[in-house]
Amino acid sequence: MPNRLAHETSPYLLQHADNPVDWWPWSAEAFEEADRTGKPVLLSVGYSSCHWCHVMAHESFEDQETADYLNAHFVNVKVDREERPDVDAVYMEAVQAATGQGGWPMTVFLTPGAEPFYFGTYFPPAPRQGSPSFRQVLEGVHSAWTDRRDEVAEVAEKIVRDLAGREIGFGDAQAPGEEDLARALLGLTRDYDAAHGGFGGAPKFPPSMAVEFLLRHHARTGAEGALQMAADTCERMARGGIYDQLGGGFARYSVDREWVVPHFEKMLYDNALLCRVYAHLWRATGSDLARRVALETADFMVRELRTNEGGFASALDADSDDGTGKHVEGAYYVWTPAELREVLGEQDAEVAADYFGVTEEGSFEEGASVLQLPQREGVFDAARIDSVKARLKEARDGRPAPGRDDKVVAAWNGLAVAALAETGAYFDRPDLVDAAVGAADLLVRLHLDEHARLARTSKDGRAGAHAGVLEDYADVAEGFLALASVTGEGVWLDFAGFLLDHVLVQFTDEESGGLYDTAADAEKLIRRPQDPTDNATPSGWSAAAGALLSYAAQTGSEPHRAAAERALGVVKALGPRVPRFIGWGLAAAEAQLDGPREVAVVGPAEAPATRELHRVALLATAPGAVVAVGAPGSDELPLLAGRSLVGGEPTAYVCRNFTCDAPTTDVERLRAALGR
Repeated sequence: MPNRLAHETSPYLLQHADNPVDWWPWSAEAFEEADRTGKPVLLSVGYSSCHWCHVMAHESFEDQETADYLNAHFVNVKVDREERPDVDAVYMEAVQAATGQGGWPMTVFLTPGAEPFYFGTYFPPAPRQGSPSFRQVLEGVHSAWTDRRDEVAEVAEKIVRDLAGREIGFGDAQAPGEEDLARALLGLTRDYDAAHGGFGGAPKFPPSMAVEFLLRHHARTGAEGALQMAADTCERMARGGIYDQLGGGFARYSVDREWVVPHFEKMLYDNALLCRVYAHLWRATGSDLARRVALETADFMVRELRTNEGGFASALDADSDDGTGKHVEGAYYVWTPAELREVLGEQDAEVAADYFGVTEEGSFEEGASVLQLPQREGVFDAARIDSVKARLKEARDGRPAPGRDDKVVAAWNGLAVAALAETGAYFDRPDLVDAAVGAADLLVRLHLDEHARLARTSKDGRAGAHAGVLEDYADVAEGFLALASVTGEGVWLDFAGFLLDHVLVQFTDEESGGLYDTAADAEKLIRRPQDPTDNATPSGWSAAAGALLSYAAQTGSEPHRAAAERALGVVKALGPRVPRFIGWGLAAAEAQLDGPREVAVVGPAEAPATRELHRVALLATAPGAVVAVGAPGSDELPLLAGRSLVGGEPTAYVCRNFTCDAPTTDVERLRAALGR
């Protein structure tokens, strides 16, 4: 019989709706039940494409004996971290502070007042490698709660006090200067893996936000080392197993430092960020590889993640049916030499094995290989390789596909809107721009209420009940601002303004200029989360600083500019010390130092010269440059006000730091004005 999760919209919660555990969603009613019955709360946090979440669910939450014990002694609360990033952030901070590490599934025991007192992540069904079994943990917690309640309460109170004392140093609330960004670059250089690209060791995550900083730093200063790190990292990832060589798109991370074996889940946010980074790398270098990867990743998102309503689904699972009914990680993606021969025949299989690095011993499990593009001597016949790829892709399409989390997350769709709008504009792919408009339209219709407040998620055309957090407002505004630059439609700038006004009122600490992850009127947790560092996505703080800066450049709004500069104070404090974890903030700081430049292109929409000037403006590498395009006399966008044609010809205007260049009708002069 289904439990209370059967009425939720989250695919992750729905995966647990038939568990024998009597799950509650996160709600006041769950904690009231704990208080009424005198039971502690078991909080279990995960997400739908999390491999070990599935493992623990199968081993423990689907087990009747374990469920009976849980139901007798705990009020059990299940949370989708993608729906409630605020709940996840608060308790993950506690887990990391107590244990020095974190991850999902996250398992936390709480008092009925929601105060944490015992923590963990995955617990096995039997003791393993020094780790207690889940049942042992449950019995230990129950014993402590029953026999030493006062001691447990003291521990919980101390943890909450310690969390309240972990305040962030905001620096001096001034944006970073030249020297700060140079020191951040030096810090990245020290962490750089010169042999394999990327930063640090295994597991290795795609550093999309740091790469965006490197590209902008090179554009502003000419630092060749910054461009080299960005280009080499992107090439090594694109040649590795972390990139899907047949279908496009990136996996979540690589388990090794060489990018060979991925953790196979594919997330919307990674692919949106990386699509945009590769498009920007092409913009800076003209690299054919960057162009191919940007387009293949965009096509992957549209083909495999777009929902019926026009938004983009959150993720594809790592696991899929291996053909025997058993769910195995990577089963959809890996190949043995025998499987190549079965699809391609002997000769083409030999070519494919050489081209993709497939060997008899394999690079993954049980002799299977993850497809990659090793550096090889000699030349491959392009037409033959295209044929091989097409046949392998067709054969793979016949395998059981990984599950899809159809939940539409506002923030990640905002990132996808920005990536698809720019990629479509750069490569003359109006279908990609149309896909961006479709997702933006869904966000307006379904996620935005009459007060311009955002819902965090939707599914199947139904908005979720949870309020948007700072990253939702910031990333959706970022997407709308990119769409305004690409389409010239002022409505997207207006919507961005509505969202950013909420950032100023609901998310900003007026005294420090710092930003909170939840709105002032959001549900009160044991701590109001506030994290300026990037994780898998740009922090809401950095994303808001960047969007506020772009909006100010488009509109001339001084309050938005001032808020952006105050928010960038934390980048001044953290950038030189931990540049890998505040890359988006560093990228926004590069834009602030460069102006950012404001470009207005005035001319009839149908005139080839208007389109050419607009394209050159969009392809400017100047960090954070904003673009407005429209007909003479248009009031569609503020940057067009008072701009007229010169000599009756389409004309471009470039301004920066309250100073404007002479208007030009010449494409090459515009290109020069938007370089260093």
